[in-house]
Amino acid sequence: MTSPWRLSVAPMMDWTDRHCRFFHRLLTHRTRLYTEMVTTGALLHGDVPRHLDYNEEEHPLALQLGGSEPDDLAHCAKLAVQWGYDEVNLNCGCPSERVQRGAFGACLMAEPQLVADCVKAMRDAVTIPVTVKHRIGIDRIESYGFVRDFVGTVAQAGCEVFIVHARNAWLQGLSPKENREVPPLRYEFVARLQADFPHLRFALNGGVTTNAQIESLLAQGMQGVMVGREAYHHPWLMAEWDARFLGAEPVDRSREQVEAAMVEYMEREAREGEPWSRIARHMLGLWNGQPGARRWRQVWSDHKLKSLPPAAVAGLATQARRHPAAADAAA
Repeated sequence: MTSPWRLSVAPMMDWTDRHCRFFHRLLTHRTRLYTEMVTTGALLHGDVPRHLDYNEEEHPLALQLGGSEPDDLAHCAKLAVQWGYDEVNLNCGCPSERVQRGAFGACLMAEPQLVADCVKAMRDAVTIPVTVKHRIGIDRIESYGFVRDFVGTVAQAGCEVFIVHARNAWLQGLSPKENREVPPLRYEFVARLQADFPHLRFALNGGVTTNAQIESLLAQGMQGVMVGREAYHHPWLMAEWDARFLGAEPVDRSREQVEAAMVEYMEREAREGEPWSRIARHMLGLWNGQPGARRWRQVWSDHKLKSLPPAAVAGLATQARRHPAAADAAA
């Protein structure tokens, strides 16, 4: 049986909202999807439906939580079950200053016993899987022993699945973007974790940009691969995933059919008051690498067209894509 964590799309702030996930689900039915990180404070004191509502098509779907208070996380894990999520994931990898001020994210790696307490509280509260996403170290701690001991401590609380962004998080001096690029990737640390903890599952995250790379990592014995920004910017990668990696029938949709499904979705959401421009931004990579893609993106991104219905914008975008020279001349 294929592991539920064999292939997934990373949680990404401001990107993997429910509209993005609906779009991704048009390309892959089996890949595991994750929400943006939702803080416990947002669920305890904010608009819970706004943060937790999703489209039924999005399953299998995991809720990623940010927090460091075991009782608060347990309460939010129960909400995840009430809403029908398939997994709760604790963020121990985000390096942003805002997250650090809240005393969670990557800085939690310095407190493995607290993370274990958080995991235990959630596991005691729910029966769905409770997983942890983390880095291999913080700041300039380059020792494999650091992440090994972190995993060992958290596993004692019952966590069986770890998603490992195979870079350190530098908590000072680097922006979140730089933290995704500057600290070196160390895939060998994830392989060593698998060898040292054969009873646990590990999924590798970080620097994965091609389907050939996914295939190679899985062939080398990696139990799971999580893809982030490449899946967002070049979403057509995902069209192969079900058949190539997940033992399922391929999603039989052309790019045109995916765009048409998104237009229908935008029209449905517009009737509920959601501007189509908030949804269309997630599909701007659909035609990347194809003739006319740049002109197509420009049409869907044109703020002057916001008053038009999505179907009308789609018609203009298709015309621009098919006849980019004419569109450039008109511009």
